[in-house]
Amino acid sequence: MCRSRIRSWIAVGSLTAAVVGVGMPAAAGQIEGVEFPERISLGGVQLELHGLALLRYRVVFKAYVAALYLGSEVEPGRVLEDAPRRLEIEYFWSIPAEGFAQATIEGIQKNVDPESFRLLRPRIERFNALYADVRPGDRYQLSYRPGVGTELALNGKRRGVIEGADFAAALFAIWLGDEPFSESMKDQLLAGLPHSDS
Repeated sequence: MCRSRIRSWIAVGSLTAAVVGVGMPAAAGQIEGVEFPERISLGGVQLELHGLALLRYRVVFKAYVAALYLGSEVEPGRVLEDAPRRLEIEYFWSIPAEGFAQATIEGIQKNVDPESFRLLRPRIERFNALYADVRPGDRYQLSYRPGVGTELALNGKRRGVIEGADFAAALFAIWLGDEPFSESMKDQLLAGLPHSDS
């Protein structure tokens, strides 16, 4: 299978593909050799690493790893409500910016009604303009702060902020909503990390 086809699936086709696999993290803060901090500060609010997941394509190809950060008071079932959160995704493949933009449109359309999508469309287009091409090892950080908006950062460098709790809920729903592109990845991110008995 050619690399361009795999890249296309990771960025766009993953929203409709049925064959994915999610790996369990080896330890809190690390998965597939990729490390994530166990806690972060977001606008002065401490968020803790809640879940880790690995997305595979056709079982063999590793697509990316993701980490979800939540405040201690946020219940997983209410993850899309107006509360601080962050999703970090590190990629194993190069993906063009337009692939992310198309995936964002399709993912939001699956999780909101047509009228909501119409109202969100201008902000979706502004957000899509923030995307850049990524290479293996690059990491997107998607952070929501109530009253501020949703920030997209690439490798820790801020690219822009889009206002609105409704926009944040629709965007995070791509991974965590009623119609996520991968139910197994959603379950793993929301399940929490395994705890040692020691």
